[in-house]
Amino acid sequence: MTDLLRDARVSRGQFFRMMGGLAVAAAATACSTKPETTATTGGGAAATELKFIGVADQKSAMDELLAAYQKVKPAVRVTASYAPTDQVQTSVRTQLGAGNAPDLHVVYPGNGSAMSMTQIAEAGLLADLSAQPWTQTIPAGFKPAFQLGGKTYIFSAGSSVIGAIYNKKVFEQAGVDAPPTTWTEFLAVCDKLKKSGVAPIALGAQTPWVTQLITYALVPSTVYAKDPTFDDKQLAGQTTFAESGWRQAMEMYLELQKRGFFNDKPNGTTFEQQISMVATGKAGMAVQVSAVLPDFRKSASAPDDLSMFPVPGADDAASVWIPAGVVVGLGAAAKGKNVEEAKAFIDFLGKQENINAWAKAISAIPLTQDASSTIDPAVESFLPFTKDRAVPFMDQRWPNAEVQPVHFAVVQELLAGKSTIDEALTKMDEAYRK
Repeated sequence: MTDLLRDARVSRGQFFRMMGGLAVAAAATACSTKPETTATTGGGAAATELKFIGVADQKSAMDELLAAYQKVKPAVRVTASYAPTDQVQTSVRTQLGAGNAPDLHVVYPGNGSAMSMTQIAEAGLLADLSAQPWTQTIPAGFKPAFQLGGKTYIFSAGSSVIGAIYNKKVFEQAGVDAPPTTWTEFLAVCDKLKKSGVAPIALGAQTPWVTQLITYALVPSTVYAKDPTFDDKQLAGQTTFAESGWRQAMEMYLELQKRGFFNDKPNGTTFEQQISMVATGKAGMAVQVSAVLPDFRKSASAPDDLSMFPVPGADDAASVWIPAGVVVGLGAAAKGKNVEEAKAFIDFLGKQENINAWAKAISAIPLTQDASSTIDPAVESFLPFTKDRAVPFMDQRWPNAEVQPVHFAVVQELLAGKSTIDEALTKMDEAYRK
């Protein structure tokens, strides 16, 4: 078992209590759009060129910080490109193994995907960032997401949550006065939205990573509120997905479909179409990670119409828990041609003003805060949960990179009526044991 998994054998309740106060453990699943490329330019020829490959929800923050870095180090040119999540999980991972990876690249916190910190660091492909000053301020509860064997291998600017991004105007027109706080209330809100002529929930399940978010929104209440030590027991072989509240979460997911609360053909709907539906008022809400809230606002004629609320996965409001964790970050390729310059750029990102800028750009909660740190008002409704009713995104403590893609696939199969919940959970359990 890796050092990370040994470190991670704290309960999820302990994980969050260690963090304290405003430091919410949140980890956002990355989003994807068409690849885009930008490059910093300065006066005269650049002495060093660094290449960065990231995912779409990193672009707004990187654009701002690359411009700032150009002023600080005009002799360094950073070229950034952005690709869909499934593409970076395969192509960039292959490049890393082949020794021709970009100097800087997206890294997911913790474990559970091919581009996660643990998976890449264990292969010796990530540069050690431990000597950088910002690493000394990582909250104790965050360390399993940042560190392997006591060394830091990923930079992330803060934390994010999963909840319902909703169109306040659409809710008002349907006669919904306030966000729901229990599952029964949530179903009633969906019913009102449906009767008003809009799709209650926009689901872009054609984009694989979107499939997981409703499950992730519900499992904190159906699993961890009842047993905060579930991860430890699952790692020890004492329980399984099939024997836990994961089954209830899957049933609730399909209940939403059976009641007609999703848009038509969710398996044929993309993430981009999901954004458009909510932003333009064709749907009431979408279950999403807060890191993409700025993308929804960019597509809306009135950005202030969009906000968020926790998805209540229980009928007792006091038993509702939320998913939260460290946002997708970046690392330096250990075998890159410009390792020291790449690490210097990450050190620049770790300055408090740059942590604040990155977190603000993606509606995240900064890793560390000072007087100039801000929190998006849409995320404030999640803060009461973060003291003792929040858990990291599920995949961050899975022992391998096999479970996540299986989760994506079985949800699509369930939505298509090609699988049963028993079959879906069995496949996830088999992947977990690999």
